[in-house]
Amino acid sequence: MMTEKDMVNDYLSSLKSSLTGYSTVISECSNLQLRQTFQQMRNQDEERQLRLAQYAIQKGYYQPAQQAQQNQIQQVYSQLQSGGQEQQQQQGMQK
Repeated sequence: MMTEKDMVNDYLSSLKSSLTGYSTVISECSNLQLRQTFQQMRNQDEERQLRLAQYAIQKGYYQPAQQAQQNQIQQVYSQLQSGGQEQQQQQGMQK
């Protein structure tokens, strides 16, 4: 028999999988009305996932990773920025 913790974690996993699937479907959808429908469904699942994750944290079913320190965030941001600049420079050299 599944415990509440098992059910919550299983549902979170299912939502994560659904969100990944929506990303693929939306990016490949050429019918704008259908695309908007999938986007709305994705948005609803994102909200559902957020509420369920908050519930899981509150109940102690899920322990999120420790938040990064500001200097770590800045370091990654700088690396990403310099990586983007290097890519632009390389593209400019190829022209």
